[in-house]
Amino acid sequence: MTHQNAEHPWITLRELLAGGAAQAIEMYLTSIPPDDVARGILRLSQDERQQVLSALSPEAAARVLEQIPESEAADLLEAIAPTDAASIVEELPSDERADILRDIRGPDADEILAEMTPDEAREARAMARYPDDVAGGLMITEYLSFPRDRTVGEVVHDLRANAGRYRGFNVQYVYVTTDGHAGSSLAGVVNLRDLILGDESRRIGELMTPKPTKVAEMTPLDELRGIFDQHHYIALPVVDASNRLLGVVRAVDVEEALRDRGASDFRQSQGIIGGDELRTMPLLVRASRRLSWLSVNILLNIVAASVIAIYQDTLAAAIALAVFLPIISDMSGCSGNQAVAVSIRELALGLVRPSELGRVWLSEILIGLVNGSVLGLLLALAACLWKANPFLGLVVGAALAINTLIAVSIGGLVPLLLKRFRMDPALASGPILTTITDMCGFFLVLYLATAMLPRLAT
Repeated sequence: MTHQNAEHPWITLRELLAGGAAQAIEMYLTSIPPDDVARGILRLSQDERQQVLSALSPEAAARVLEQIPESEAADLLEAIAPTDAASIVEELPSDERADILRDIRGPDADEILAEMTPDEAREARAMARYPDDVAGGLMITEYLSFPRDRTVGEVVHDLRANAGRYRGFNVQYVYVTTDGHAGSSLAGVVNLRDLILGDESRRIGELMTPKPTKVAEMTPLDELRGIFDQHHYIALPVVDASNRLLGVVRAVDVEEALRDRGASDFRQSQGIIGGDELRTMPLLVRASRRLSWLSVNILLNIVAASVIAIYQDTLAAAIALAVFLPIISDMSGCSGNQAVAVSIRELALGLVRPSELGRVWLSEILIGLVNGSVLGLLLALAACLWKANPFLGLVVGAALAINTLIAVSIGGLVPLLLKRFRMDPALASGPILTTITDMCGFFLVLYLATAMLPRLAT
């Protein structure tokens, strides 16, 4: 008898696999929380994952794939027969289906699509062509729409007759189209409550709200966020340039996309390049993603450290300076990173444009003057109290104050410049800032110390 280990679901899955209990695997995965499904599946080997997927019905396999990262789901589908993969993909919600197919490499994706029904494959191809950060890439095609000449009674009857099929649809609203043909134009929207309580003989075109709020298929993520924040809609219809109803974008999907983008920006800012990284991924894949930036970063640090080599005689004569070099470098870097964060945030919200360099620089210089003066004074006092040498305090305090000005200027402007040249500000701003502030901080301390060396050495 298999013992279900709540703390280690992958152990239970291995036991069920060993016992050949296909039905029990499906029942077990249905009974545990989604987080445990993901944890259990991802702790298995690639072969074990395939065995679990093969033991499940297409519907259950699709539910499992929804719980794990899209990159891992794509890898799983690539490893099984295209016919089996197609039957699972067809059970996925339209937005999840498009996301996973984007992650599957070309030939495998084409083989899976070839095994799907023509209508499903056509829709999947159409959705997969959108970037994942626009309305078309976020929309779902599971929605309710009826031509405006249908009566309330006909629509309600259809809803009841197809309740099983519509259960997973976005059913807060019914979208009204100009006619019943594919590719019909959006005419209006009816609240489901108004429909159910309406006179059965009335046409839904009479109940609809005409000219509803809608979004174009290429509306970017930040604009979608602004619309949902302002109006608090649950969902919005997505249309093309001809007002043809294509799908529905939900507020929850926009929120999820924003969280995913924030997580991606954070990974990139920490030097993890190439998408998601999970500890269940192959070692060489994880190592290469990290090394791709670490190897560049070591060269930048060598450049910064070369400044110290140039002034090694000054450092040897006034060894107390070595204590303050990392302090000045770190504090300036922190000030600069604050400026980077504000610039990236304002770019994302559309509050600043890449061309507004002067306004951003002036704003950062003002805050740099205040913070640099305060921080420089505090560090100067600490140096004076430690070594009872006001000239040491003057050197390190002035260096920190000046380097803070440099750091906030770079931190504020570099994201705008990178954006202007179509580069990712989140990826490159931090390393550029760190290298320049380190170089400038080391140079300022050692240059000022060289000028005052007789007073520091005494």
